[in-house]
Amino acid sequence: MKNMNLPNKLTVLRMILVPVFMATLLLWNRWVALGVFIVASLTDFVDGKIARSQGLVTDFGKFMDPLADKLLVISAMVIFVEQGKMPSWVCMVVIARELAVSGLRMVAASHGTVMAAGWSGKIKTACTMIGLCVMMTPVADIAIAGSFTVNVFVWIVILVTTVVSGVEYFAKNGKVLVEGKI
Repeated sequence: MKNMNLPNKLTVLRMILVPVFMATLLLWNRWVALGVFIVASLTDFVDGKIARSQGLVTDFGKFMDPLADKLLVISAMVIFVEQGKMPSWVCMVVIARELAVSGLRMVAASHGTVMAAGWSGKIKTACTMIGLCVMMTPVADIAIAGSFTVNVFVWIVILVTTVVSGVEYFAKNGKVLVEGKI
C-alpha cells in the first residue's frame, strides 16, 4: 500500500470498512455503524474527485472503486433484508442492475472503451447512500400514511433510481452488445 496513490488508498479503506460496518450494524451499535457507513460513503466521493482533478486515475482504481461501492451498498441491503426492512426482490433488482452494468462495462473495455458513469447513476448512488443512512435511524420507522413508512419510501426511491439509471445506461451504451463497439 506504500506505493499506492491517495485515491486508491481511500478505495482500499472503503473495502476494509465494509466488514467493520457489517459487524457494527449486526452486533453492536447502529449509530456507530451509521458513522462507519458515512465515512465509507464519503471516501467514494473524495477518491474520485482527487483522482480526476489530479490525474491519478489508475486501472486499479477503475476496477476496485466500483467494486468497493457495490460491496458497501449490497452489504447494507442484505442486512436490511435480513432485518425485514427491505424486500429481498428490491435488493435483487439492485444487484442485477449492478451486475448488468458491470458486464456492459467489461464488454466495452474489451473493445478499448471506458464507459463513464452518467448523471442518473450519480443520482442513484446519492439516493442510495443517503437512503441507506436513513434506514439505519429511527426515522425509518415513522409512518407516512398507514403502514407506508419512511423506510418503504426510501427503498422505493432506491428501486426507482436504480431502474431508471440502469435503463438509461443500457439505452446509451447497449449498442456495444449488438455492434461490439460504442
